[in-house]
Amino acid sequence: MNTKDRSIVRDMALAPEGHLKIDWVNAHMPVLNKIREQFEKEKPFKGLKVAISLHLEAKTAYLAKVVQAGGAEVAICGSNPLSTQDDVCAALVEDGITVFAKYNPDPKEYKELLIKTLETEPDLLIDDGGDLVSALHSERRDLLKNVRGGAEETTTGILRLKAMEKEGKLEFPMVAVNDAYCKYLFDNRYGTGQSVWDGINRTTNLVAAGKTVVVIGYGWCGKGVAMRAKGLGANVIVTEIDAIKGVEAYMDGFAVMPMIEAAKLGDYFVTVTGNRDVIRGEHYEVMKDGAILSNAGHFDVEVNKPELEALSVSKRTVRRNIEEYQLKDGRKIYLLAEGRLVNLAAGDGHPAEIMDMTFALQAMSLKYVNDNYKTIGKKVVNVPYELDEQVARLKLNALGTGIDRLTDEQKAYLDSWAEH
Repeated sequence: MNTKDRSIVRDMALAPEGHLKIDWVNAHMPVLNKIREQFEKEKPFKGLKVAISLHLEAKTAYLAKVVQAGGAEVAICGSNPLSTQDDVCAALVEDGITVFAKYNPDPKEYKELLIKTLETEPDLLIDDGGDLVSALHSERRDLLKNVRGGAEETTTGILRLKAMEKEGKLEFPMVAVNDAYCKYLFDNRYGTGQSVWDGINRTTNLVAAGKTVVVIGYGWCGKGVAMRAKGLGANVIVTEIDAIKGVEAYMDGFAVMPMIEAAKLGDYFVTVTGNRDVIRGEHYEVMKDGAILSNAGHFDVEVNKPELEALSVSKRTVRRNIEEYQLKDGRKIYLLAEGRLVNLAAGDGHPAEIMDMTFALQAMSLKYVNDNYKTIGKKVVNVPYELDEQVARLKLNALGTGIDRLTDEQKAYLDSWAEH
C-alpha cells in the first residue's frame, strides 16, 4: 500500500499550496539543509521506521523530509489539533510520507490519528508534548518491542518523560532536545517571543504599546515573551513561583507580583508555565473589562476554561480565534485560540531560521539515539554538547561568520594548575 492510500488527510487537492510553504522554509533552513546532505550520503536510518508527532506545519514537514532523506520510512501526525495545516499534510503525502493528521479533529479522532501513527511499528520516535510516548506505554504496549528510542521537543513532554523514568516505566531512551542550549536559548526565547506576539497581533489587530502585559512564568519562553512585549512598548508584569526567577525578572526591568494582584492590572495575559490553572476563577473575578487571555504552553490547561465558563452568562466567537465570555456583572473577557498554543493555533509558529536550529538538533539527536540506544539505557538523556555546538557552528557558517579557536598555548594555560 502506498503512502497516499494509507494516509488520512483532509484534502489532497491542497497539496500545491503546501509544497510552496515547504519550499519557502527549505530556502530559509540552511543548517537542516547541511544535515540533509550528510544524511543523503550516509543513510543513518536505512531500513528503519520513524514516527513523528509535532506541530504539523511547513517547518515540521521539512524535518520529516530530512529524516526521510536519511533512509527512513516516515509516518507523522500532529501534536496539537489546531496547529495542523491541511495543505502541508497533503504535500507530504505526495512526497512519500505517511500522514495521519487533520486540522481541528475532535478529541477522539485526534487520539485515533496518533494511534494510527504508532501502528506503523516505528523503530524511532520524535515527540512533542509526550502524547506519542504516553500512548505507546499505555494503550499500545504491544508496539514497544521495536522502539529503540527517540527525542522529545518541549518542556511539557520532558516533565512527563522524567515522571515515567522516576516510576521505572520508561521503556527506552529519550533525548531531551528541549534542554539543549541551542533549543532554549534561541527557540524558547527568540522563537516563542516573536511567534507569540505574531499570533496575538494578527488575531486581535490591537496595539500592545502602552498596554499592561502579564507574563505568567519566567522560564526561557517567558523571558522571550516579556522581552518582545517590552519591545512593542508594553508595560510588563511577571508572575512566578520561583524566587530566583522572580529576582531575575525584576533585574531585567519588569514588575514582579503575585498573580492575584497582576490580574487586576493586565490588559493582555500570556501563560508560559507548563502547569495547569495558572489563570483561574479568583483571577477572572478581579480582571478588567476587555482583558485578553492567551496561552503559550503546550496543553490547553493553563487557562482554566471550565471556571471561566461557569462565571459567564454568555459566550460567542467575535473574531476568528477569539471567544468572548461575558461575566454576570457585564465585564467581557476574551480568550484566544481556545486557550491552545497561541503562536501555532493562531499563527504560523516560530520563524523558519529559529526552527532550523531546533530541528537540526532533532535530526542529530535521532541519529545519536539510534547509534547508542543499546548503551544509553531506559532514561531521559541530554543532547551531547558536541551536537549542540555543531549546530551552532553550522548556524554561524550559514550567517557567513565564525568564531576564534584557542591556540595551543591558550589551551595549556587553561589546563594548568600551576601559578599563572
